Amino acid sequence: MPELRLTSAAFADGEAIPDRFGYRRENVNPPLTIDGVPDDAAALALIVDDPDAVEPAGKIWDHWVVWNVPPETESIPEDWDAAAAGAVEGLTDYGERGYGGPNPPDREHSYRFRLSALDDRVDLDSDATSDDLRAAMEGHVLAEAELTGTYAPG
Repeated sequence: MPELRLTSAAFADGEAIPDRFGYRRENVNPPLTIDGVPDDAAALALIVDDPDAVEPAGKIWDHWVVWNVPPETESIPEDWDAAAAGAVEGLTDYGERGYGGPNPPDREHSYRFRLSALDDRVDLDSDATSDDLRAAMEGHVLAEAELTGTYAPG
């Protein structure tokens, strides 16, 4: 079985996320490419967060919470319309639904794009948070992939 992979044409793993994807810039999601989804996956879920926000914000900051992405999805284009694709976007720590780009207050931060292939669709409404999604995914994850990028204030 191929390994689940998540990549982006906008930045390589561990490299800088272009400024325009930032919250105070264009605030659109970078393009993502998905490969190696298990044949028995019923849905995909994506959580984008900032683990370096613990010191300034007191928690890991959630930037994008998406579930029920169709498993046949091979790419998520820039400025993706999740609802049109059949996916659901939950609440970020900005108190908004949809993508909320990087916005580090103090220094360069790392951002994790974590993709999960699930054996079932997730039954949550759009007021759900990443904690709700993680709880709903428990015991249903078939495979996971992670792409990390950095972003500096500017």
